[in-house]
Amino acid sequence: MSPDSLLDTALDTVLDTAAVVCLTGGALLCLAAGVALVRFPDLLSRMHAATKPQVLGLLLVLLGCGLRLRTGVDVTTLVLIGAFQLATAPVAAHMVGRAALRERRPDPELLVTDELPPREDPS
Repeated sequence: MSPDSLLDTALDTVLDTAAVVCLTGGALLCLAAGVALVRFPDLLSRMHAATKPQVLGLLLVLLGCGLRLRTGVDVTTLVLIGAFQLATAPVAAHMVGRAALRERRPDPELLVTDELPPREDPS
C-alpha cells in the first residue's frame, strides 16, 4: 500500500467516527426534545424543548450526514436545510409564545416578568 492510500484510509476512518458521534449525539438530543414535549407541564417549557435541543440535534445529525456523504451537492443541501431550520424555528417559537401570552395561556406564577398589559374588559 502506498502512503497516500494509508492516509486516505485513516482520514476516512476518522471522518466516519466523527459522523457516528454526531449522528448519535443528534439523535439523543432529538429524543430528549421529544420526551420533554410529552413530559413538560406548561406551554413555555414545551416550546423551549421544541426549539433548542431539537434544532441542535438536527444540526448534529446534518453534520454527521455531511461528514459521511462528503459530496458537494449533498453538503450544500444539508447546509441549506440547517440554515432554514435555524431561520424558522426561533420565529415560529416566538410567534407561538406571543399568541399564548396574548391568550393568557402561561400560568402567571411561572413568569418572572409579565410585560403584557392587563386585558381591558370590553363591556
